[in-house]
Amino acid sequence: MEFNAAKFRSWCRTWHRDLSFVFAGMFIVYALSGIAMNHRDTFNPHFSVKRTEIQVDPKLFPKGKATKGQVARLLEPIGETRNLTQFYYPDPSTLKIFLKGGSSVVVDTESGKGVYEKLSRRPVLGFMARLHYNPGKLWTYFADAFGIAMILITLTGLSMLKGKNGFRGRGGIEFGIGILIPVIILLTF
Repeated sequence: MEFNAAKFRSWCRTWHRDLSFVFAGMFIVYALSGIAMNHRDTFNPHFSVKRTEIQVDPKLFPKGKATKGQVARLLEPIGETRNLTQFYYPDPSTLKIFLKGGSSVVVDTESGKGVYEKLSRRPVLGFMARLHYNPGKLWTYFADAFGIAMILITLTGLSMLKGKNGFRGRGGIEFGIGILIPVIILLTF
């Protein structure tokens, strides 16, 4: 059986197109969440944090430590009474309160000034960012299939053009540049 280059390129175009459409949504989801994950030091992709300054009556804190009931009363104005999990004093005049879901309140018991940090899960981006943590066995299988599909999409794309713009011409040079960029970056670390 003789190799037919035109038929092979036609086959590559078909597979390249079909696989690209199948995985295009996943490329976008993975790329957006990957960008967010790359900037975790300045941006939390899982939660948004809203800081609100609060003022409470310092009389809530008689000399000594606050009781659970006093802490619950402190939380009433911000609607978090039912979410109280625990509290402690990191120093004698600072009360730190932990709430369900990761939110917290820190209060200076002498002045009554405090900060309420409300954590809210980012519904879309937080969900997408979880994919980078391998959330389960099914995801492992899908991620492997996704990796194989990326290789197939790349190989079929490299095989579609012939001549000076194809892999043996400009395309091959650009392919080599694409390999060199991460290698150079890795060598500089």
